[in-house]
Formats: sequence, C-alpha cells, structure tokens
Amino acid sequence: MPCTWRTLDLWLLLISTVFLVAASTNSSLTDRPQRSFIPPAAANTSLSVRVGTKAVLSCPPITSTAVQVTTWEITLRDQPACTRAYRRDTNETRAKNCSDETISWDTRHDQNPVLQIDPVAITHDGYYRCEVATPEGNFYQGYHLQVTVPPEATLFRGKNGTVVCRAAAGRPAAQISWTPAGDCDTEEEPLGNDTVTVQSTCRWEDHPVSTVSCSVSHLTGNQSLSIDLNSGDQSSLNLNIVYISFFTLIILIIVGSICLLKLGVCRMKCNPMPVTHRRTIYDTVNRVKRSEVLQSEVDGLCLHTS
Repeated sequence: MPCTWRTLDLWLLLISTVFLVAASTNSSLTDRPQRSFIPPAAANTSLSVRVGTKAVLSCPPITSTAVQVTTWEITLRDQPACTRAYRRDTNETRAKNCSDETISWDTRHDQNPVLQIDPVAITHDGYYRCEVATPEGNFYQGYHLQVTVPPEATLFRGKNGTVVCRAAAGRPAAQISWTPAGDCDTEEEPLGNDTVTVQSTCRWEDHPVSTVSCSVSHLTGNQSLSIDLNSGDQSSLNLNIVYISFFTLIILIIVGSICLLKLGVCRMKCNPMPVTHRRTIYDTVNRVKRSEVLQSEVDGLCLHTS
C-alpha cells in the first residue's frame, strides 16, 4: 500500500513539472518582440501586356516603414541594363543608363514604389526586377514582360476557287483554323518590327461547301470571320449583267444616231427648198455677177484714159 502511494506521488510530481515547463516556455515566447511583417518569397512572373496600353509593375508587398532602399533593374534586348533606385530616408532617386522616358516611377513612389510604362512599345520586351532592402534582408520580385500586338484579320477569295484567311502583323504569331476543314496551306512571314503575318489558303474541291469560316486565335483575343461562297458567284453574275446592259445601250445609241442622220438626209431630198428661197438666192447671185462686170468695165476705161 505505501508503494502505491509513492508511485502516485511520483506521477503527480512529473505532471506538475511538465506544466510548469510549458507555462515558462509560453511566457518567454510571449515576451519576445513580434516581427512587423512576414517576408515574402522571391518570385518571377510572366506578364503579357498589349502594345499601346499602360503597364504597372509592383514590388514585393512589404510594409513601407520597413523599406530602406527600392531598386528596379531593367534588362531590355540589345540595350545596357537600366537601374533606378529610391532611398527612403533621404527621399533620393537615382538612375543609371535609363534613357526611355516612357519608363518611370509612380507619382508617389515614396509611398508605393511601383514602376510604370506608358505607353507600352514592342521595344519594352525584357526582364524587370524589383529589389527591396529592409532590416530583415533583401527581397525580390521579377517580371518577364512580353509585349503583344493584335493581328489584323481578313478573309477573302483567292485564285482558282480558294479562300484566304490572313492574320497580319501579330505578335506573337496567330493560329488559324477552318470550319469546315479543307485542304489548307499555311505560311508565316516574319516582318521587320518583330511581328509575324500568318496566311492560310484553303480549297474544298472534294467537298463543295457554301459557307466557310476561319478562326484567328491570339493572346490579345480571338476573332471569327465567315464568307458565303455563293454570294461571290451571284456578284459576278450581276456584274456581267451590268456590263452587257451597258454595251447594249451604247450600241443602241450608235444605231439610233445613224438612223436619225439618214432620216434627216431623206427629208432634205424629199422636201426641196421653197421657190421664194431659191428666187432670193438667184437674185443675189445675179447682183454679184453684175457688180463684177461693172467693176471690170470701169477698170478698162481707166486703163484706156491713162
């Protein structure tokens, strides 16, 4: 019996010791100063931005009071790296190798040190990294910026009964698909400004169709175009009718003019000049002849007198 009580006392002592140690540990943790923020992990993000728009790039989300220096490093293709830095305690900004005025700090970079690009151009393709220096260490946020250009989609009739779908000057290259599927030939033409024109030419010889559609897929959005193949034939027929009617009208005008001319000549022959008119003309001619005879006589008399 005494052994049983001794064992129970030992268990109670052990449990009390454990509780005391746990309470002491918890108190020590509570007395420690708490950190002002949780440092974010470094990250790299792929970002697609449409040409001509405005892009805003943010730094790691850290409490502004903990930030000492914010640095943006911009690496563009075939250009030296551009560095923009802002020091919070002195409210000072510096830049090195940065000549593009469309890339700048936000208007209140002392409160929100973000970078803005306005407007975005194809030459802004590159890597942008924000480094934030704090008492707890340095943290990073990177962006692989890709500038996109929407293609100009057109659908029209080609030669020999073909239909052409063209996605001009897109970046990156667009994808073209057809409904219904046909015998297609697709080509890509790289342009000098880093854009690509994609052209797909299709025919449906084995399966005659009346309407076809092409779909242009692109990062900036999808487009769908349709064309009625029968409407083209009807338009050609209508155009031929117009041409035939025009030439027929010209021929009728020419024939009518000739008939009117012949009719006028016939009337002149059938209806001679009235007698009074002919008499007047005859008298005029006689007067002229008499005047000529009289003038010749006067000239002869003058010669004889001299």
